[in-house]
Amino acid sequence: MSNTIGLFYGTDTSNTEMVGQKIQQQFAELGSTVELHDVKDTDIETMLNYDFLILGIPTWDFGGIQSDWEDIGDALSALDLSGKTVALYGLGDQFGYGDFFVDAMGWLHEKLLNTGATFVGQWSTEGYDFEASRAANADKSEFIGLAIDEDQQFDLTDQRVEQWVIQLYAEQALAAA
Repeated sequence: MSNTIGLFYGTDTSNTEMVGQKIQQQFAELGSTVELHDVKDTDIETMLNYDFLILGIPTWDFGGIQSDWEDIGDALSALDLSGKTVALYGLGDQFGYGDFFVDAMGWLHEKLLNTGATFVGQWSTEGYDFEASRAANADKSEFIGLAIDEDQQFDLTDQRVEQWVIQLYAEQALAAA
């Protein structure tokens, strides 16, 4: 596993950045370096410098895409991420917007589907209460990545991040074996 991971996030309230910092800290405890990049301040081509990418995006209101990610959506779809591993995390409010919970993470996944990237980090929907999500699979048993609800379940964020990072670390080690 490459020792340096690129974590790219977009944020308006700093919550997505804060979760990124928690991910960075958890990986540091496992001996890996995570470099944080705010997509509004970073050339999207910087993603090509990493073999392992973690991308974080919040969902706004009724399925809205965070504006910095939306601005680079087409450029993102045009990247060649063949040979790269990508994990996604998304923030949303499952009670206030239960029909659109972490939809932006699903949008981000859709933008990356044809880039050649390999996805890891699927996350169980157990413990969440939502009606619909663009980031969930057909039977609503898994999200495409880690779902965080800083509005309603902020007390579970640290535990979820810790478990997800351990999961990613294991998935990466298996992929490298």
